[in-house]
Amino acid sequence: MTTNKKLKIYLVAGEPSGDLLGSRLMRAMKERLGDKVEFFGVGGDTMEEEGLLSLFDITDLAVMGIIEVIPSIPKVLRHIKEVVTDIKEKQPDVLITIDSWSFSSRIHKAVRKEHIKLPQMHYVAPQVWAWKKKRAKTMYKYIDCLMTLLAQEPKYFTPYHLPAYFVGHPVIESDVVVADGKGFREKYGIDGGKRIISLLPGSRKNEVTKLLPIFIETAKRMVKKDKNFYFVLPTVSTVENNVKKMMAKSGLDYVVIDNEKDRYQAFHVSEAAIAASGTVALELAIAKVPHIIAYRVAPLTAWLVKHLLHIQFVNLSNILLGREIVPELLQERCEAANIENHILTLMKKGTLYEKQQAGFEKVCHLLGMGERTPSENACEVILSQIKGYKK
Repeated sequence: MTTNKKLKIYLVAGEPSGDLLGSRLMRAMKERLGDKVEFFGVGGDTMEEEGLLSLFDITDLAVMGIIEVIPSIPKVLRHIKEVVTDIKEKQPDVLITIDSWSFSSRIHKAVRKEHIKLPQMHYVAPQVWAWKKKRAKTMYKYIDCLMTLLAQEPKYFTPYHLPAYFVGHPVIESDVVVADGKGFREKYGIDGGKRIISLLPGSRKNEVTKLLPIFIETAKRMVKKDKNFYFVLPTVSTVENNVKKMMAKSGLDYVVIDNEKDRYQAFHVSEAAIAASGTVALELAIAKVPHIIAYRVAPLTAWLVKHLLHIQFVNLSNILLGREIVPELLQERCEAANIENHILTLMKKGTLYEKQQAGFEKVCHLLGMGERTPSENACEVILSQIKGYKK
């Protein structure tokens, strides 16, 4: 295979965070290969903006929680069959799944079972350092190569016959690094005297259902103490309608924003943020936004996670530093009065605030910023795996 033939890249991203990673990877590959690459597979809005026609709507897969996922199993199994059939028809040069290893692994197993000959890769290592450590020993059976976001991750997989490459965390190539907040208030008609708080209840419907009512109650408590609070809710298409419906009944001063640029602008004008755990919390750290993590799942899910996880923290900033700089208000601690207390404490810019800001500086250093972006690094790893490809 030479570069005078279009490379067929098959991508599978099962949730919004993976969709964002996929879109940046697609952009990097187009910059690297020009019109000599084409994309197929499964993704969300941002991947479709880069030219992917998704095989199905990824909201079918965006379910969080061990117990909560059970009703979706038949639909997920059907989608796996659809993907394998599509791969047979498209005959791509490489298959790359992104994040969501529980779903992605089933895709790879099914492709292996059908004896479809192509490089099979996965982008974003499952967190075997946190739980399910045995995964590291068996992944080589289903994929040929793994690309990791954190520098310490390859060592968990390479002893078990799986080539693993650190490409960098994509958050360092997002616009959150360069956003400055200028013009945000004017665009959304927010008075200069308003104190902006970002509310980020997650990107999955069941997350929003559980967390947003608690965040709204917290916001109402805050407004009783200071009427100048204004709430910004950056969201994604998978849950935008749900967020808007719930906020419409809140009686709060707020705006819901649905695009990446304005989300990052919002961070830079926010005095503080209340967020579900996930990549967004790392974005907040890079933007130096004081924040807390608040999260709640079904009681049985929480019990299972507590007995399966092998880590002290759930927030990546805390994990990277080995200490808590971002309060983690989980399960019974995830309630309005407690969240309000922590946010108001942060906004006084005392010890907790100073500890966070110093910690955020160290987190940025640990993630690093090299000559190439993580997506560009991933692109080069992918090309190296395609048999016969000549740079």
